[in-house]
Amino acid sequence: MKSDSIHGQTVLVTGASSGIGREFARLFARDGCRLVLTARSREALEALADELRAASGAEVHVVAADLSDPEAPERILAELGRLGLALDILVNNAGAGKVGPFSGIPWADDEAVMQLNMHAPTRLIKEAIPGMRSRGGGRILNVASTGSYQPGPLTAVYYATKAYVLSLTLALRSELAADGIEVCAFCPGATRTEFSARAGKRDQPGAMPADRAARIGYEGFLRGKAVTVPGFGNKLAVGLSRVLPATVLAGMVYRIQDRVIRK
Repeated sequence: MKSDSIHGQTVLVTGASSGIGREFARLFARDGCRLVLTARSREALEALADELRAASGAEVHVVAADLSDPEAPERILAELGRLGLALDILVNNAGAGKVGPFSGIPWADDEAVMQLNMHAPTRLIKEAIPGMRSRGGGRILNVASTGSYQPGPLTAVYYATKAYVLSLTLALRSELAADGIEVCAFCPGATRTEFSARAGKRDQPGAMPADRAARIGYEGFLRGKAVTVPGFGNKLAVGLSRVLPATVLAGMVYRIQDRVIRK
């Protein structure tokens, strides 16, 4: 689905150098948006920026930043100001997680995950709201997870942070509707990206390709859906999470994660 409704708008995509973030960037560029891409790897961002300029003629800016650094959101926003860009769409896609027993994961790793998955998007949203409000509206897409719906043994902090993202999204969707600011969540399940390897696990069987997941999330976002969950299997998992006790869900997640941890 191609859309003309966002043509010419300025979009900030975090975690844009790979996976779902990279696919989102391709879709926004296709639809004529001006892009600001951020992630840790400047080299990967520049390569993507060159691809998008060549493919669609998009205006693309690169801001290399590590959002696990508490000061990174401020630096990104300062760069937007320096470029003279008013943010129309914010895509909080950057995320990370660590897999393994909670007691065995160093505190610094969990702290970085919480900073990246919760603090950074919250700060970017808070700073984006005044400008969007003054211009009569805007859009925010927060990438959560099917893990937002249940406890996550062996990946406890990641699941907890994604529950935060979903809860924040739905709260702000209600708060900001009167200002014309639409807030949506995208909740992918297992996806074939670099995420699993960085988290310390193998891809789960049946993991969805990143381009397909992103396309479904993008289309749901353009339609203004509060929450988009891609794929029948993921929808089934979310449905089960609404009827099964949390203790049962925790046991199921434990068994799944135990099978995919790189040992």
